[in-house]
Formats: sequence, structure tokens, C-alpha cells
Amino acid sequence: MKLSDLTKRMIVSISIIALICIFGSAIYYRSMDFLPFMYGVFIGSLVSIVKVFLLEHAVDKAITMEQKHAGNYVGIQHMLRLLLSGAVLVLGALVPQISLWGVAAGVLTFQLATYSLKFSSKW
Repeated sequence: MKLSDLTKRMIVSISIIALICIFGSAIYYRSMDFLPFMYGVFIGSLVSIVKVFLLEHAVDKAITMEQKHAGNYVGIQHMLRLLLSGAVLVLGALVPQISLWGVAAGVLTFQLATYSLKFSSKW
């Protein structure tokens, strides 16, 4: 599977933002109490990376479709990505070993990475 340059940059940005969140929580807690937050960030950022792959696949497939079908397809794919984010947030809310705030931070890394691409230079 060939990844585009934009996809690679998004994955790197998501990983860096997730590591910053984990590092910040380790400094804040200064004990092993940061582990539930770290688990949440790992799960949330993993979902964000999966969403990047799903988005790239949806765009690649939509380019080859007719305009009406492509619009419907992209809309459905967007709803599926939102459902994936919602499912992992519910997981973070129900499992006591995983911090909901960590999952939320991990899920938000997708949006933060998207905004950071605007300000980063080409590699």
C-alpha cells in the first residue's frame, strides 16, 4: 500500500502530538497514575491514524466515481469515521483502566494534526 506524502505527515503529526500529551501527563502526575491517561491516548491516537487511512482510501475511491455517487460515498465514509470515534470514546468511558480524557486527547490529535499541516513546511 503506497501512502501519500500528506498521509505520512499526518501520521507523524498525530504521533508527535500524542507523545506530547503523554509526556505532559507524566509530568503532571509524577507517578504511575498517568498510565490510564497514556492508554487512552494510545487508543485514541491509534483510531486517529486509522481515520487517516480511511480518509485516504475514501478520497482515492471517490475520485474514480461519478459526482453524485462520490458525494454519497464520502458522506457515508465520514459518518463511519465519526462512529469509530464515538465507539472508542464510549470504550474510554466504560473501561475504568482507560482514561476518557486520554481517549478524547487521542481522538483530537487528528484535528490538531490537520491544523498543524497548514503551518508546517514541506518535508
